[in-house]
Amino acid sequence: MEIFGYQFFQNALIGSLLASVACGIIGTYVVTRRLVFISGGITHSSFGGVGLGMYLGINPLLTAFAFAAVSALGVQCMGMKKEVREDSAIALFWILGMSLGIIFCFLSPGYNTELSTYLFGNILTVTSNDIAMLAIISALLLLLNIPFYRTIVLVAFDREFAAARGVPVALFERIMMLAIATTIVATLRLVGVVLVISMLTVPQMTAMLFTFDYKKIMVLSVIFGFSASLMGLLLSYAIDTPSGATIVLCSILIYATCKACITFIKKLLNL
Repeated sequence: MEIFGYQFFQNALIGSLLASVACGIIGTYVVTRRLVFISGGITHSSFGGVGLGMYLGINPLLTAFAFAAVSALGVQCMGMKKEVREDSAIALFWILGMSLGIIFCFLSPGYNTELSTYLFGNILTVTSNDIAMLAIISALLLLLNIPFYRTIVLVAFDREFAAARGVPVALFERIMMLAIATTIVATLRLVGVVLVISMLTVPQMTAMLFTFDYKKIMVLSVIFGFSASLMGLLLSYAIDTPSGATIVLCSILIYATCKACITFIKKLLNL
């Protein structure tokens, strides 16, 4: 239990809690609107911004957000105009971001020790600035979802019906896409480019085993996400494994356990 006395572990716990709140809120929209593939494209395109930030010697999260925002809005605009298929647009930004990121990292002088953090994540390196950023993003997502909850649910489940009700669907979709991009960039240091999509999907999948109510999915996603983070942190400390990958593994184990228990109970009741 002495690990809880260290400042870096306390920062990791606070950061994982705030990340669980942000990912629980926006991840519910991602899963409901079936935007998982788009979110994956945004995540990997942000690596171009990471590489550019390292090359220019500035905070990689700033340039990563720029790449993620442009990719999110670009995919949406190209999909709405029907110029190219949406999956092709996602793949375009995906490979463009990854290739630019690799090139910029190669051109950057010296060896950057933070590269592996942005690729694979390391929640134990979370700083007070990262916590402040996650707190602000979580607060903004709450402020967005509380007054516009019904509108967001309408857009998430049936955009045509929402448009018929006079809801500015295109505007809300752009806002939510920017929220997705912001959340992805904010959690890069926790689990990295390779694994960040799991935080937006696996806790929500687990929550949907128990309910299909949008609000309850958000709440349960936060609980499952933080539980996986806590388990992953303790397990990674105990067996000396990368924290980001261990958190994702624990999240999948929680889903598999819940799924197996529900299946067993259903079979037992049928008997």
